[in-house]
Amino acid sequence: MVCEKCEKKLGRVITPDTWKDGARNTTESGGRKLNENKALTSKKARFDPYGKSRFATCRICKSSVHQSGSNYCQGCAYKKGICAMCGKKVLDTKNYKQTSV
Repeated sequence: MVCEKCEKKLGRVITPDTWKDGARNTTESGGRKLNENKALTSKKARFDPYGKSRFATCRICKSSVHQSGSNYCQGCAYKKGICAMCGKKVLDTKNYKQTSV
């Protein structure tokens, strides 16, 4: 669960967008190279388990977070109804039966 403000901070997917007028990764705008292997060229987006850039731990349950830039794991964010990145209340969970199973 991510709020609308934090949706912009989410990482990009390796696969390119479908072609549309005004798409951000078309070759006309110069934003993307042809025949480029994104898995090899984007070294900062790659997961490095032994490197310095480790993912943070959840502020509630202290387990590792699977998304860069997040402060809460997906399970705790779902149970509490909060944004996984900033902790803002997204959903009122008063009348829901929230389970993590």
